[in-house]
This record gives sequence, C-alpha cells and structure tokens, in this order.
Amino acid sequence: MTYADYLAFERASDTKHEYANGLVYAMAGGTPQHGRLAMRLGRLIGNGLSGRPCDTFSSDVRVRVEATGRSTYPDLSVVCGPRVAATDDPDSLTNPVLIAEVLSESTEAGDRGEKWAHYQRLASLKEYVLVSQLDAHVEVFRRRDDGEWTYASYRDGEVELASIGVRVSIAELYADPTG
Repeated sequence: MTYADYLAFERASDTKHEYANGLVYAMAGGTPQHGRLAMRLGRLIGNGLSGRPCDTFSSDVRVRVEATGRSTYPDLSVVCGPRVAATDDPDSLTNPVLIAEVLSESTEAGDRGEKWAHYQRLASLKEYVLVSQLDAHVEVFRRRDDGEWTYASYRDGEVELASIGVRVSIAELYADPTG
C-alpha cells in the first residue's frame, strides 16, 4: 500500500493502524492498566512542562519517521518548539524530543526492537521511555551529544527526563487510586 493510500484508509477507519514500508498493522486495544499509565504519565509530564514551549501528545497523534517510512502512534510524545509535520503527512509529527511506550505482552518485543530502531532515526529524539505494566519499572534511553545512547533504569524515586527538564515520581506514576 502506498503511504497516500494508507492515509486515505486511516481517515476512513474506526481503528488506528501503523504503517511500515507499505504494510499496515492494526493496533490492538489497550487494557485499563495500560490506559491509566499512559494518561498518568502524560499528566505528570504535562504538569512539569506547564508554561514552557512544549506540547504533550497522546496516542491519537502519529509520529512519522521519514528516514525509514514508518508511522506509529506512540503512547506519548513530546515536542518542544514548533511542531514539524512530514512532507507527505500534515497530521503527523517528525520532531518529538521524547517518545514513551507503555509495555504490554503483545507490544514489548516490538517496542524494544523494531520500533526502537526506527525511532532512533529521528534526529530530534533525545529520550525513549519504556513503562512497564507488570511492575513499577521505567527505563529511559537517552541520546548523548555525540549521538550514542545511554540507558537508565528506575524502580523507585524519580525518573529524570533530561530532554524536557521534568522529573516523574515512580510512586505517583504507579499509585493505585482504588487502594
């Protein structure tokens, strides 16, 4: 399928699909835990960015990796400064500084593997955040100035998101409001 055909298909569809090199993949629905973690992370990051020139986007917004031809719907993305859309997709983002994915059994391998390989081709990307659904565990891949990636693992305390100058409390991210 061409990318133009994909965009027409996506506009007419009730469900979201990701695109990779002419292939279209339906996205599975998430669990309540997945949705809660994604929204809570978005709220905590959004609160930390208040008054700053950054926007936080939910999984309703596509990220286009023009270098590889892949389009995805990450659970969360952050753009600081003007948003830049793909040349072939005005509703996509090509310049997130941070992307976060909430891991599930069905997506973890792809989020750690193929998607991560594509995301690394985004020149703007400074941090890639993986949030576990199974336990209180957040992993952050951070791009250094020389282009190399470092890894940090957080199980308690605060997650430092250096690219956007925000700290997220693990306890607050994983707090269960139902007790």
